[in-house]
Amino acid sequence: MKTAISIETPLLEEADRTARKLGLSRSRLVSMALTDYLRQRRNREIVEQLNHIYGEQTDAAEQPSAARIKAKFRSTIKDRW
Repeated sequence: MKTAISIETPLLEEADRTARKLGLSRSRLVSMALTDYLRQRRNREIVEQLNHIYGEQTDAAEQPSAARIKAKFRSTIKDRW
């Protein structure tokens, strides 16, 4: 789908240089960047939700288990394509 957006000149020039270096069109580069940004944002939101859920635990016996789950989840979302 075509759309029009406004981008500051220095940012657009850098995007064009980067797209050329990568052998991509400007549209493809912007699409990839937006996809990556949105994925990272969703991942941060999920971590915040998990922190909220597990942060409310009061049972000391469950804390080590929650810490392991959080650590595993963080390592999973840090892996980028």
